[in-house]
Amino acid sequence: MSEVMASIKNNGQSANGQKPNLPKRLFWDWNYDKIDWDKHYLAVIDRVIERGNREEWNEVVHFYGSNHVNDVLKKEIKYLPDYVIGDVCIYFKIKKEDLACYARKQSMPGRWI
Repeated sequence: MSEVMASIKNNGQSANGQKPNLPKRLFWDWNYDKIDWDKHYLAVIDRVIERGNREEWNEVVHFYGSNHVNDVLKKEIKYLPDYVIGDVCIYFKIKKEDLACYARKQSMPGRWI
């Protein structure tokens, strides 16, 4: 676990009292003030990548670290819409073949009638 992740407490803030500066609109169905940023890092990163803008992506990278976010994209996020994959590849300088969601899509071809 990264030093940043290890320093985040369960009260919705990091050890130094920080939380990411992300809009509540991205987490409309969560109790924003009680988000455990450590425990739910995967859901947070996934939500921001799928529904956020570049500024919000910057904030996730700033909060969790670029190496951690890249690892999550490559190994843990199993689904992203097609329209997001291209932007993710450009922004994070990752080949689409390296994304867990892309590999999963390739292994599950669509059905046709």
